[in-house]
Amino acid sequence: MSEIRWNVPIDEQIELLRRGVVDLVSEDDLRRKLQKGAPLRVKLGADPTRPDLHLGHAVILRKMRQFQDLGHKVIMLIGDFTAMIGDPSGKSKTRPPLTLEQTRENAKSYLEQCRLILRQEPEVLEIRYNGEWLEPMGYADVIRLASRYTVARIMERDDFRRRFEGGVPIAVHELLYPLTQGYDSVALQADVELGGTDQLFNNLVGRALQRDYGQESQVVMTLPLLVGLDGTEKMSKSLDNYIGLTDEPHEMFAKLMKVPDPLLDNYFTLLTDLPRPRIEELLAGHPVAAHRELAREVVAALHPGADLDAAEARFRSVAKGGIPENIPTVTVPAADLDDSVDTGRISMARLVVLAGLEPSNGAARKLMQNRGLKLNGEPFTDPQGTLTREQLAAEGGAVIQKGKDKFARLVLGS
Repeated sequence: MSEIRWNVPIDEQIELLRRGVVDLVSEDDLRRKLQKGAPLRVKLGADPTRPDLHLGHAVILRKMRQFQDLGHKVIMLIGDFTAMIGDPSGKSKTRPPLTLEQTRENAKSYLEQCRLILRQEPEVLEIRYNGEWLEPMGYADVIRLASRYTVARIMERDDFRRRFEGGVPIAVHELLYPLTQGYDSVALQADVELGGTDQLFNNLVGRALQRDYGQESQVVMTLPLLVGLDGTEKMSKSLDNYIGLTDEPHEMFAKLMKVPDPLLDNYFTLLTDLPRPRIEELLAGHPVAAHRELAREVVAALHPGADLDAAEARFRSVAKGGIPENIPTVTVPAADLDDSVDTGRISMARLVVLAGLEPSNGAARKLMQNRGLKLNGEPFTDPQGTLTREQLAAEGGAVIQKGKDKFARLVLGS
């Protein structure tokens, strides 16, 4: 891990911190805070509604890391309490609430993945949970907080206004969410708050509340929502257009090679430290070379010590229709074979589940119907198909493949 750079000139700090930023409210305020010479308190609030992180989350985590590298303290605020409300930002309907236990369980995985990017030194990292101050609040405290903001201002938020005008119900607890998130900034005395562009309204509420509580208002910085591999929608696991932070190096490399060409500039800017002239040089060259450098830069950052040459060689092999050398081997228990027929057979759907390529037999059969499965390099499309004892016992076993780069070698056990 590189050394923290203390006392970097303010203009240089601002130039670095502005990279990729959409909204900065305001640069003058940021400059004034930096001129004081003390480390800033930089807040990122995260409601752990899901335990899995992807490169879309890495955009903001990398910005936090930039603050850390400059000697500022970042506060990873886990919204264990606000997650029970459910952030209504960008939502067209009320979200189902989570329990406090669910949010805290998700937070464990969330923080573990954040460590792939953030520095861990205590002088530049603080981890907090907003249940610390929100859970003890009484009804009178909530009323006092609610009195500090008007309904008219809350309804300026686009998603609330659209739902109201469209006759879509808005629960009262959702109207409290921006105030609750804003109060987090008061409790933490944040100097800066980071968020996606969808969080601009909420973060500006925090800025206003700090002023109302007699604090210096935080600077608000938003970053774009990373577009996923489909080239249209924001990166999301539910849309299956994502690259996971914990994907294996070869898997991450292969996915980054599929980033749509129009998104390369955005990915280079938000996910790498390459200087602008180098990015422009790559974009002016062959797209394959640009993809290759993007993949190597991102994989190296998230998997220090990974064999990049091996990841690239595997990608090239698979792209040419080959089968990689190092793939998982799954032993199929002989007892699982149906010996009621002469040869002994087992359903391919069962094998796909055993190999961890699909969660259920139904999903496996759908995969075959959609021509998404191969057996030894050839399409396997019969959802009721089986493999024989002889096929599994053959030298090298049987290799099944889901999509472009998910393989498993099936061998017969005792």
